[in-house]
Amino acid sequence: MNIPIPLEYIAALLIALALDLLVGEPPAFLHPVVWMGKLVKFWERFAPRQNHDLQLLYGLFTLFASVGGVLWLGFGLVNWLRSVSFVAVLLVEAGLLKCCFSVRMLGDVGLKIRLLLTQGKLEEARFEMRSLVSRDVSKLNEQLIIAATVESVAENSTDSFVSPIFFFALLGLPGALAYRLVNTFDSMIGYRGKYEYLGKAAARLDDVLNYLPARFTALLLIICASWYGGDRKNAWKISRRDHAKTASPNAGWTMAAIAGALHAQLEKVGYYKLGDDDRILVPAQINQAVTALYLITLIITALFCAIFGLFTYIILR
Repeated sequence: MNIPIPLEYIAALLIALALDLLVGEPPAFLHPVVWMGKLVKFWERFAPRQNHDLQLLYGLFTLFASVGGVLWLGFGLVNWLRSVSFVAVLLVEAGLLKCCFSVRMLGDVGLKIRLLLTQGKLEEARFEMRSLVSRDVSKLNEQLIIAATVESVAENSTDSFVSPIFFFALLGLPGALAYRLVNTFDSMIGYRGKYEYLGKAAARLDDVLNYLPARFTALLLIICASWYGGDRKNAWKISRRDHAKTASPNAGWTMAAIAGALHAQLEKVGYYKLGDDDRILVPAQINQAVTALYLITLIITALFCAIFGLFTYIILR
């Protein structure tokens, strides 16, 4: 049974999203992103230790060899499965696509931190923060925990859903897997330190890949601000004013948009302050950020289905 590829993509996305929301993450030993992390660690073991030029070249080679391998294997797998069975390709495509995003996990962590804060369990909230941010959380007070959670949920709306679906739309499952691999490289070695030059290629490529999705996510945060109790006009104002205050060329857009929508100031001490402190940060604002995450997920899914539904209609006419 052959069906149009656009219809296959719609079905795969809907099944993948249902798996994410109803089942959650697969076991670590089966999770493709965990295996991507093992691949990065494997490459890191053989990285040059001193010479910056060699580190940069080695980082370029390992990144593009890995991404090229994932694209080659991904296209080969999908094309072979299409020749075997529609059900087979759909199940594999949906299962692997689900592993490229994690809406439920991101929302659950945010809501758990909010609950711990309302119960006065500051130390436990700090512990949960480690799955959202890489900064030192040991000295964060309640206000800074709320700020970090809100901004992380907003920023990760891009990485955790919008970008993977964007590249799924462009290149199918191989595109989503390749994006997630680049993102994994960036999160593991795309930082300053002893391997700064090793991760430069990954960090820059991740910036390029997220350029459009991050800005589109920020636009959605602005457009649907009133739906999660925010201020659309102020979200637009603050996103334009403060988006460049972060080191990342992309993250500032979504974080500034949510800061403006909530009339809140989101601060990473010593690095940036986004928005104005019109209102005291309270745990309930984490609920608003999580609501915004689910709204964005719904809107992106609806847009994807509408666009690929139109392609299907054109093909079947």
